Amino acid sequence: MPRPRLPLLRAATRTVALAAATAGVLLAAAVPASAAVPTGRYVALGDSYTSGPLIPTQVDLNCLRSHRNYPSLVAASAGSSSFADVSCSGATTDDIRYGGSGSWGGALPPQLNAVTPNTALVTVQIGGNDIGFSSIISDCAQASFSSPLGSPCKNRYTAGGTDQLQARITATAPKVTAVLQAVRQAAPGARIVVLGYPAIVPDSGYGCWPLVPIAYQDVPYLRGVAKSLNAMLAGVAAANDASYADVYTPSIGRDTCRSSGTRWVEGLVPESAAAPFHPNARGEQGMATALLATLNS
Repeated sequence: MPRPRLPLLRAATRTVALAAATAGVLLAAAVPASAAVPTGRYVALGDSYTSGPLIPTQVDLNCLRSHRNYPSLVAASAGSSSFADVSCSGATTDDIRYGGSGSWGGALPPQLNAVTPNTALVTVQIGGNDIGFSSIISDCAQASFSSPLGSPCKNRYTAGGTDQLQARITATAPKVTAVLQAVRQAAPGARIVVLGYPAIVPDSGYGCWPLVPIAYQDVPYLRGVAKSLNAMLAGVAAANDASYADVYTPSIGRDTCRSSGTRWVEGLVPESAAAPFHPNARGEQGMATALLATLNS
């Protein structure tokens, strides 16, 4: 069934996507390979943090997928015998299992269809859109201007004594479990790796409003949400015979508040080719390195 596709991303970046698709090919830095990395068929499932929206060159405008995203880097380094990257911006767990629609419309088959019995490696990065990533960022950014030193976003999501975002994370766990179980059924011998998400806000302190429009007291709250989401993903992976690749720890000190030459994730107004609040090419490279480290462990 069709799924809504990151309204913030669509509104802010559709024109840029067309330009990025025709940009010159920039070679990514080499990622060291190892014999421990599966060299058979590799299938990448996931959302926009996997697909790499607006990072040149975009090889699939409907899913805003870049040839410099971490699956492409890992597949090239590992010498995968075949490679299928079906990640798509805006994807949810339902899109992996049941299919959906791309950023420019049109039905997409389930990402799971790419997983075949002979698949050796499957990576999964999903859950952010299930908890409402786009609307959370939009809501928190807009609310910050009413109370830049306060916690307007936290107040909104915890009104009435219930933390809505924590509840969404809890509700997403069985959906991720279902994805992993479906992958295992489709490829019984595959190595499955779940990736977490990198740091968007700093790992300590109160951020850098107005450069990144998140109110000071909301920064610790959103940091806690991100860590809770990653902890859930790690727990679900462990419970379902999958590995977990921690991309948060190596991203500390490379958040949206850092300089353009350091950050892995761009802010509201990207300075490097990437979608707002999404990884740039450096971030995709960093996640590739973290994934290879997990495969080699």
